[in-house]
Amino acid sequence: MKAKEKIKHPTQTIPVRKGQTYHIWIDRLGTSGEGVGRYENFTVFVPNALPGENISVLIEEVKSSYARGHVKEILHTSPERVAPLCEIYDECGGCQLQHLSYDAQLDAKRAQVADALTHIGKLLQIPVKETIRAEQPWNYRNKMQFPIGRNSGKIVIGCFAQGSHRIINTENCHIQRAENNDLANAAREIAEQLHIPVYNEDTHKGVLRHIVGRVGCSNDLMAVIVTATKQLPRAKEFVRMMRERLPNLVSVHQNIQTYRNNVIMGRDTQLLWGRSTIIDSLGRLNFHISPRSFFQVNTRQAERLYEQALAYADLHGTETVIDAYCGTGTITLFLAQKARKVYGIEIVQPAILDARKNARDNHVKNAEFIVGDATAVMPALYKQGVRPDVVVVDPPRAGCTETVLRTFANMKPQRIVYVSCNPATLARDLAILKGVGYITQEVQPVDLFPQTSHVENIALIIRKSIRVENARGVYFNAAKI
Repeated sequence: MKAKEKIKHPTQTIPVRKGQTYHIWIDRLGTSGEGVGRYENFTVFVPNALPGENISVLIEEVKSSYARGHVKEILHTSPERVAPLCEIYDECGGCQLQHLSYDAQLDAKRAQVADALTHIGKLLQIPVKETIRAEQPWNYRNKMQFPIGRNSGKIVIGCFAQGSHRIINTENCHIQRAENNDLANAAREIAEQLHIPVYNEDTHKGVLRHIVGRVGCSNDLMAVIVTATKQLPRAKEFVRMMRERLPNLVSVHQNIQTYRNNVIMGRDTQLLWGRSTIIDSLGRLNFHISPRSFFQVNTRQAERLYEQALAYADLHGTETVIDAYCGTGTITLFLAQKARKVYGIEIVQPAILDARKNARDNHVKNAEFIVGDATAVMPALYKQGVRPDVVVVDPPRAGCTETVLRTFANMKPQRIVYVSCNPATLARDLAILKGVGYITQEVQPVDLFPQTSHVENIALIIRKSIRVENARGVYFNAAKI
């Protein structure tokens, strides 16, 4: 018997070489804000390039299916290109879209969401609405997390350079609140004056790892010093000098992160001085925020996001709602204004403690907060007889596990409202929900992160058996969509 002949597949010829220059037409933006073009049908990613531009690209990296390079010369400029406001924009990796007009940023983010739904989720013809714009696209971030390092013998604090762990010293970040910039500058000078050792991630030695700032509704400032050691040398002097430099400072914490990894904050936090929390507000609700609590970094846009979540939930005062991944209870308390009962679930215990305090302070009595993994808590609630009419979920960038999604479906809520900061995992999870009987009606992007490639989304998902009124007032069965 003759041996089977091996079928030879032609190998793709890579048409570009590292160190060489090529002319490329850019046709779209990638998920990280880079320009994407093709050279002889081979994909090339180019940061700082825009759709509609013809550019000269110097290739820096070549893989089997794509290459990366940087702009050497722009031969044809997009009409949407603008001058970046930031002086260190070309080096810093904190923003990706300052060179693109704001209206074009909004269009690009909507396109990113639609593309993810189509190509990742295989979900066709789902309406993606126009991105809700920010009234203030600059100096909006109420939270700052800057790494601390050393360069040429001096302490540097700022964002990492694009694609590296090299810290770009940042004195005036244009997307940060002014109070956070003041904190970073003060921490840099004080650490230098006190000769406090800076952490080195290669040797795993040193003390100072990150400086974290959070700004509340009255411009109150919380400082969190993240250390690789349990002790902060000269801690009392550090606090005293920060208080002298920062008139809005109301709270100083030390967070201990001893592990050799890229996780910014550890589990152990100590109050060095001042208040244990700061307060921020969303609408008429006030929220206590502790160092490790999740709270949206753009307060005004978060209000608009949660207002949309409330609209999608379509509550009339008789419903039971579950808010998975509830954090400090922001969405939970919004929902409680119009629901009969709301359960908030969160795995981070300090956040739940803040959520309970937030409920008390806002006189909300129909919200119950539970510490634990949604994968375990939701089946337990189901066994107790809890039958939610609406489930709201706002997971981390990794999205939900399939177990969690199937747990949602097993509880048979009429609606699921899915808040996401990652279009890719959103598309994946919507496809899973479709497989268990839930259909996405529409997705609303919200620009919580102007000047960056990130986009927040909120999706309305309904059971197949539910009759839904469309924009023309005509009722249809979701099973036929």
